[in-house]
Amino acid sequence: MDIQLKRGLLDLCVLAAIKNEDSYGYQIIKDMKPYLEMSESTLYTILKRLEAAEQLTVRSAEHDGRLRKYYHITGAGLRRLEDFKEDWKEILAIYHFVTREGQYE
Repeated sequence: MDIQLKRGLLDLCVLAAIKNEDSYGYQIIKDMKPYLEMSESTLYTILKRLEAAEQLTVRSAEHDGRLRKYYHITGAGLRRLEDFKEDWKEILAIYHFVTREGQYE
């Protein structure tokens, strides 16, 4: 898969994982596990990129005597997810065109 396309899709997966409630790294990985595997190092790179793009915010809170970082999706992050849903229609049309059978001859 094209690395830029995959990178964008993984960013969207992380945003979708925190769309309904704030979450932390380990929980994000756990929530995504039924759909895709992601290493902690990949996740934290994505989280930093999304924070820099102001698509999520980070807050620290104590949990069991340790500080834990919680991630919250912003309006910009929600807009990115909505834009993807619209773009997906075009992506599906391209996919159907590319995978059509028997019409190449």
